[in-house]
Amino acid sequence: MELRQYWQIVCRRLWIVIALLLVVLLVSLLTRTTRTPTYVASMRFLMGLEPEAKSGEYYAYDKYYTWLTAEYLVDDVSELVRSTAFAQAVSKQLASAGIQVPAGAIHGATQPGTLHRILTVNVFWSNAEQLADIANAIAAVLPVEIAQHFAQVGTGGVYASLIDPPVISAVGPSLREKLDMPMRLFLALAAGIALAFVLDYLDDTVRDKKELEQGGLDVLAEVPPLRKAWWKPPRKRLP
Repeated sequence: MELRQYWQIVCRRLWIVIALLLVVLLVSLLTRTTRTPTYVASMRFLMGLEPEAKSGEYYAYDKYYTWLTAEYLVDDVSELVRSTAFAQAVSKQLASAGIQVPAGAIHGATQPGTLHRILTVNVFWSNAEQLADIANAIAAVLPVEIAQHFAQVGTGGVYASLIDPPVISAVGPSLREKLDMPMRLFLALAAGIALAFVLDYLDDTVRDKKELEQGGLDVLAEVPPLRKAWWKPPRKRLP
């Protein structure tokens, strides 16, 4: 089958394709929910470790192991930020300022990240003003929590220095949200075209002489269809 025949099949039932597209578009617009604005607060901390004091005259590798240990500690601190204990500490810090935020909500909205000795903390929230309070509480609580928890395992002198204060910005729509409507319309278009081909396959109407010749019949003459231009008014019949 040639491409021209494919195009004719689609054109004969173009109304099916258009109707399906309009139905999907209408349903998508009616069922679309209003997107809740989301904000993110990003801050960065530089992790450091107090060098071990020398006990004699020997070569200490120019503090190499101190820097290396600091890189390992960043991974541990990121797990501390993910913990429930840290979320509870931030919640208590906010409660002391008269701001009531559940620890579970803070735990679910906080996402740490690491790069060498840099710890990045991102907090996602729906209220920009409340998010600023939460970010400031995290910046204040983190050094205290680090000193408390690492001292319990015999590792003292661990510091977290805030190098980038919290910056709040709006979170745009995700890639899934952007592609949701185009993908629905594309699937509706594909389904409409497939339905047009199925209906054409099931239709046994003869439309041209090629179909008769393929059935073993000889065509002696063909009367062309009468095509009227859409811009010409219809002629009145004589009585």
